[in-house]
Parts: sequence; C-alpha cells; structure tokens
Amino acid sequence: MDLLLLHPPATKPGEPPLGVGILLGHLRAQGLSASSIDANLEAYLHLLDPTRLSAAAGPQPRTALKRAVGHAEKSLQQLRSSETRASFARYSTAVRHLNEALSAYPSELGELTLGDYLHPTLSEFSPEDLERLSRGESSTVFAAYFRDSLVPRIAQMQPRMLGISVQFRNQVLPAFELAGMLRRAFPGTRIVGGGGMFTSWRRPLKKLGLRFSAFDHIVFGPGEAPLAELAAGRTGSEYFLEDGKQVAFVPDYSFAPLGDYLSPERILPLTTTRGCYWAKCLFCPEATAPIHRYRCSQPTGFAALLTDFSARHQVRHFHLTDDAIPVNVLRQLASQAEHLQGLSWHGFVRFEKALLDKQLVAGLARAGCTQLQLGLESGSQQVLDRLQKGTRLDDVSQILANLAEAGIGSYVYILFGTPGETEEDGELTLRFLEQHASEIGFLNLAIMNLPRDATFLENPELHGIRSAQPLAEEEPLGLYRAFEASQGWERAGARRFLQRRVLGSPAIRAIAARTPPLFTSNHAFLFEPAARLTSPAAA
Repeated sequence: MDLLLLHPPATKPGEPPLGVGILLGHLRAQGLSASSIDANLEAYLHLLDPTRLSAAAGPQPRTALKRAVGHAEKSLQQLRSSETRASFARYSTAVRHLNEALSAYPSELGELTLGDYLHPTLSEFSPEDLERLSRGESSTVFAAYFRDSLVPRIAQMQPRMLGISVQFRNQVLPAFELAGMLRRAFPGTRIVGGGGMFTSWRRPLKKLGLRFSAFDHIVFGPGEAPLAELAAGRTGSEYFLEDGKQVAFVPDYSFAPLGDYLSPERILPLTTTRGCYWAKCLFCPEATAPIHRYRCSQPTGFAALLTDFSARHQVRHFHLTDDAIPVNVLRQLASQAEHLQGLSWHGFVRFEKALLDKQLVAGLARAGCTQLQLGLESGSQQVLDRLQKGTRLDDVSQILANLAEAGIGSYVYILFGTPGETEEDGELTLRFLEQHASEIGFLNLAIMNLPRDATFLENPELHGIRSAQPLAEEEPLGLYRAFEASQGWERAGARRFLQRRVLGSPAIRAIAARTPPLFTSNHAFLFEPAARLTSPAAA
C-alpha cells in the first residue's frame, strides 16, 4: 500500500470525516494504492466497550457513573436507532449516559466527551508538550487503543507512508501521541501531518523554524498534490510542503462503517467549496489567514452527486460542510428539487439577499433543505457594520420569516464580546432574538475569542482594541490572543450578560433547552418539526 490516511480522535463520532475521504478519493483517482481509518470512531467504540468501561469505573463507582456504565450498550443502540428521532428525551438520555460513561477513565489522562478532549497538564499549543507526547513521556486516554488495536492493525496493512489529518484543536494531543507511537513502531515509514490545525500554524512554524520529531513532512493547505507526489516518490526532503493547485471535492467513503456512527440517521458530509467566498468578517481568521484559498466545484453537478452517494451508500441525509454555501449552488439545488425527492441536507449559509426570494426558499425546502445554519453574530446594526458582516437586520428578519414559512429550520449563531460592543448593543441583540424566537429553531451563543491573526489587529484602536497580548512564549502555536477593549464592555461583562440576561430570558431559554446535547448543530436537523414528520419512525 502506498499510503494510509488516519483521522485521529477526538471529534464528534456522528459521521465519517470528509477530509480524509476527499484525499482518499483523489489518491485513488491518481492510480495510487491508498486506504483510510477513522481512528476517531474506533477510539470511541474502544473506550465505550462495556467490559472496558466496567474495569475503568472500578468496584465502587459513584451512582451516576454506575448507571451510565450499565446503560452504555443500550445507549449506543438507541443513539443509532431511527426510532430515537421520535423522542428528544430518549436521545438526550442516551447521549448523556455515554458522555458520563467516558468519565470512568482516569482524569489524569484527560477529560473526554463525545467530541472534545482536554488534558489537565498538556497544551495543544506548546511544542514542548507535543514533543513530550511524541516521545512517549506523557500519555492521553487513547494510548491503550493506539497501542493495542490501531498500531497492530497498521502493521498488518504495511503502508509505505502514513498521513495524519488534524483538523481541530481537540485532535492535536492524541495525534502527536499516535505519531510518536507510529515513529517507534515503524522507523522506516514516512509520516506526514496535515489538515486545518497544521495549516493554522504555518506562520509560527516557519518563523520559529519549528520541526516535530515524529513527522517527516508537514503539509499546509490542500493536501491533494503534496500527498500524491510523496506517495509516488516524486518529492524530495523538504519538511514543509504546500501546493494548492489541485483541489478535489468528491470523497471516497469506502473505509467508513456507516452503521457504527453515533447518529439516529446515517449522515454523509459533502462540500461544494473550499474556503469562504466572503472572507471579510474582521473577527474571522479566514479573512487574513485562510486555511484554504476559495475554490468552488461545478454547482451543476452537485445534485447528481447527492443522488449518486445516496444510492451508493444507502444514505438520505447530507451535511454540507461549506463555510458558506454559495448562492449559485443554492439556486442549482432548488432547480433540481424533483431529482432530490426523499433526500435531505443542512449546512451553513450567509444571510444573503437571495434568500429574500420566497420562491427560492420554497425551492430549497422542496430540494430537501431541512435546516440552515446562519451566522448573525449580533442584533445591533452598528456591531454588524463594524464586523464587516455585510448583513442588514431588516433582511435578516425577512429571511428568518421566509425560512420558517417554508419549513426550513434556522440554527442562528450569536457572538457577544466583539471589540467595541456595548451593553446597549447586547440589549439590542437580546431584543432581536426575543422578537424572532418563534422563527429560530436553535441558537449558538458564544463569547468572541480574538484570533491570533485577526484583521482587527492591523488597526486595533480603530476597532475598539486598546491592546492585545502576545502569545505566551511556552505556547507559540496558540490560536487566540487576550485583548483589552478601548470602548464598550470587556469579555467578563459580555459573559455575565449572556449568562444572566440572555439565558435568563424565557424565550431564549426555551430555544437552548431543545438543542441536542454535545452533538448540537450536527444533530439539530433530526429534531426540526419538518424533519420529524418525514422520519422513518413517523412514517
């Protein structure tokens, strides 16, 4: 085998990873022998094994843990059953049991939930800590799975090269522990790191001349061309590789055991784009240091791709992972509604003026759109203008009404604590949300973290920032900076407002109460009224 791609823990184990799927499809199309392993799913199933859970919990576990471990096997079955869609209470109980069961493992190895992982003493942004894990001097909760299951399996497959894809912060520590184990087990095998996290470190890695001992190469940006060159033996000894000329969009999911994922309905992620077509929001790193330069696939063929993947994998729901689905893709999907009967999908869009067209929105509903995720950020027009969102609140009101009328759910994202925001702005946001509570299905309420390379920092005073702290010397790979606002409230004030005023509102509290625990937006579509009416259980 030329290349084996690995998707390490910990991410939400509800659907297969798109990144390694796309790379696998591209490599095989180039005539290379390649395969993939979703080590994230395997790790969770390893840790949720009833026998291992009982051993980890010990002879006298606390009552909640004992109950969770006892219900773990049944909870796994429920979370994979389509009948669970008919009962949010049953779904929530199963998720919470499994999450509680994971706490059976020693806390000194880290805190693991269904989709997140934090270590009590190690930092994802400290090169020293990453090297400590790679050398085997520290450990994570996944060590036993890596050692006893994954590494022996890889030994049987005998790949000439290993690629480890790290997309999210919560994968970093386990990925470096795994890379170190692989380096010791297979000293002659080339190990390549790539994915969104490595790309986000492009500047500090190059500036500081950092190298990771467990990796032979680090790929920045799209990995299609660099991996194909490496696997074919056409690349030299350069440590950092970057070539975004080739970008693929069609994944190969032959490696994914779709029935094993933790979801009441099988979900396949697909995308029509790389990067963000807007890329102007001042708070977003995509505006100044994008992971991918914007690329779009051919929208005319996307509806056919959905129907093809549905038939091939016996899947009816798709998660469109675009940063924002372009308007031309939305129009194309709406025009192909008759060919998408029986399918459904959800994904991110901007509050584009095109969605003021009720006919387009109705067409999207007919084409299977069950839910749209929309980044509003604020109910204050001044804040939106300051953030360069390109959004008008009058348009937002009409779009939310159009979506509700068409039966498409809205998952709205709000960001408090942006530079220059005042308590008055916060009150405007609260008022806007309360006025539209009947049209909003779900909410993501957050406090802004200032990205390391945010456009705000090019002229901080202009944007209400008095000062921004440099990254800590021991964590040069950090993604965010602490900052002091020159006007408006500080983050602490914004957080108090969110906890007391916003979540104290009965209308907002009701929306928050129906958000799927832990899986949040990944599973919210399952509990939209329109989705419930078309579910297998309802039928």
